[in-house]
Amino acid sequence: MDFKYFSYNGQVLPIDQAVIPLTSKEYTYGFGVYETIRIKNGIPYFLKEHAKRLIESARIIELEHPFSLSFVENSVLDLIKKIGPMTINLKVLLLGAPIKEKASLYLVCLNPLFPDRKLYKHGADFITFNYERVLPNSKSLNMLFSYIAYTKARRLGSYDALLINRHGFITEGTMTNFYCIKDKTIYTPFEKDILLGVTMDAVFMVARKNSYKIIEKNISLKDVSSYDGAFITSTSSKIIPVRSIDGKIYNYPEKLKKLMSLFDEFLKNCGGKMR
Repeated sequence: MDFKYFSYNGQVLPIDQAVIPLTSKEYTYGFGVYETIRIKNGIPYFLKEHAKRLIESARIIELEHPFSLSFVENSVLDLIKKIGPMTINLKVLLLGAPIKEKASLYLVCLNPLFPDRKLYKHGADFITFNYERVLPNSKSLNMLFSYIAYTKARRLGSYDALLINRHGFITEGTMTNFYCIKDKTIYTPFEKDILLGVTMDAVFMVARKNSYKIIEKNISLKDVSSYDGAFITSTSSKIIPVRSIDGKIYNYPEKLKKLMSLFDEFLKNCGGKMR
């Protein structure tokens, strides 16, 4: 699908006016942060939460800019109004500059990524990759090793790569959050070591409302088999069970199937609002 419009600093413009700032050191060095927002039939899902995380990501890397939370939200809504009730992924890019007044906010429409339906039924395969993200709480443009890990995973026929830190613990996927589950308890890596996913937040909200417990814990690869199963989340994938890691097969427990059903029902009825 070709898109006719994008947004630059709150102004909706024809896509043929989009330019890449090749002479910008901040652009070429990747001094920026981003978000990917799911738009379904013109409804942005969890817009406020994505906008908050964008602003927080910028703060973490000391990227100064003039954009308020409401400005980011209204820019998204203005672009959606222009393009109509489409189902897309919207990439939000906040790029730094030598002075904050020169920072740039881009909104770019992308074709949506829908995982194969069989992944929800049978689970997805993963590989491991030894790497830990710098400033992991920020969704920054520093994605080189994540890209290398992801492309290796895809080349090997896997859905994503799970990152292993220097202590031997799984932190997250290159584009996903990772969890283990036992009975009605969900285990997640420590908050300080990961990017706090917007979908993660929504899943935890649904889980707690349905008597699931959430526990932060270091999880090594060898520990995964001691749980009932494992799963990942992301904006595009929602909840996908882990079928295998580095070729080792894991279970797909009933409590995870129930959580997936509860989350799908929540998405169906929430109207794009988390709370």
